[in-house]
Amino acid sequence: MKLIIAILRDIDHDAVSQALTSAGFRVTMIASTGGFWRRGNTTLMIGCEDEQVEPALDVIRKNCQAASEPGTRHATIFVIKVDQYVHF
Repeated sequence: MKLIIAILRDIDHDAVSQALTSAGFRVTMIASTGGFWRRGNTTLMIGCEDEQVEPALDVIRKNCQAASEPGTRHATIFVIKVDQYVHF
């Protein structure tokens, strides 16, 4: 099992989270701030099986808008191995 942590620009979070949930992924959204200019970001946490990582990353790639400024990133993504998952 993997945990995908995707830090997106605020303008992308709605389209990305809707596309992920439509594709059957469960998404937790956290408002966040970061970077030099302290711009608003959204952090999405997506838990999935190992074979679902690439499809989830494809959904994220396809639903981020093109960056308007040179050197601006669409998203920063971490994929972390999960040793244990407990659901109450």
